[in-house]
Amino acid sequence: MEQQIEPRAHADGRPAEEGGANLGDFRERSLQRGVNPLLYWTLRALFVPTFLIYFRMRRIGREHLPKKGPLLLASNHRSFLDPFVIGTLVRRPVYYMAKRELFEKRWQAWILNGLGAFPVDRGAGDGDAMQTARAILARGDCVVLFPEGTRVRRGPLGRPRRGVGRLALETGAPVVPVAVSGTENVRRGWRIRPRKVRVRVGAPLRFPTAGSASPALAAGVTERIWACVSLQWEWLGGVSAGEHRERRAPASAMRRMRDGRATTRKAREPVPESAAAADGERGDARAA
Repeated sequence: MEQQIEPRAHADGRPAEEGGANLGDFRERSLQRGVNPLLYWTLRALFVPTFLIYFRMRRIGREHLPKKGPLLLASNHRSFLDPFVIGTLVRRPVYYMAKRELFEKRWQAWILNGLGAFPVDRGAGDGDAMQTARAILARGDCVVLFPEGTRVRRGPLGRPRRGVGRLALETGAPVVPVAVSGTENVRRGWRIRPRKVRVRVGAPLRFPTAGSASPALAAGVTERIWACVSLQWEWLGGVSAGEHRERRAPASAMRRMRDGRATTRKAREPVPESAAAADGERGDARAA
């Protein structure tokens, strides 16, 4: 039986309908109708050869992906292209959360929803989006989650939020760690540049089902999942948080050393005669 999603107000108090269509309608459409088959499979047929040729995309570890049944893909997030790149890994529709601002334009909302996106109100603990994801997994489909919650374009991976652990525990769906590298270099303004993109898939992780996962338990499972995502990321050549700190430390020391030398040189510079004479005149005036 399909679950009904009641529309809710945004975190800032605005009604869900303001600035675009009702967000609940798009969640309901993802549950009732799924993706738009004509739009989804046509674009996928165009994306796959384009990514393979133009971006020289490599997909590593696809043998780890279950061909059927509920599936939760947990990935880092570097670019707007990530959902479409990950969507080429499996030969079935994938669903993913997208920030509600992308659904404010009706034509854009229609396209994204037809491609499997459903809205999430980031930073508000959006229960409706989580309920939609649970229902999609319950019917045996695939959901992509970006635990960082936003795009992290440079440097090491960001800190994950515990929603992915909560979903894994409450649904019992296997979680596959995925790392994407190179998509952050593709877009420059409106230009889409031919940059090499790589995707690596790890072995599925399975966790015991918990009807109502506590925050501590969800956080622990999230850390386990994220450690596996980080492993795929580092295999692709990504920088870990520790390496990033080690690289920044010498640079910071060099900057402090340069600043110290500049201060020392400035202190040693001789005072111009005109400035010294002016100081002497001011001193005499104060004495008088």
